[in-house]
Amino acid sequence: MNEFNAEFNGSDYKSKHDKNRLKGQILRVFNAVKFGGWFTLDELHHITNDPHASISAQLRHLRKEKFGAYNIEKRPRGDRSNGLWEYRLWGAFRRKENGS
Repeated sequence: MNEFNAEFNGSDYKSKHDKNRLKGQILRVFNAVKFGGWFTLDELHHITNDPHASISAQLRHLRKEKFGAYNIEKRPRGDRSNGLWEYRLWGAFRRKENGS
């Protein structure tokens, strides 16, 4: 997964302190969702042992071009008014560029 060697960023990000931790998180989240199953943040937390907020951030990163531009879908689980969401990686592992 060469795209996971991309540089993370943010106002508090320091590569020396954060890169290995964040790379580990994104790899664990990717490995949990790569076969297309639906997972809530809590279910992913139990699989990866990563904090819920970190899992959510890594799902957002997986959608970014520099991290692979993966198709991460989101839908409500159960009654939408409960506010519980689930996520999956769907379709081709990567988004197709320019319809190709």
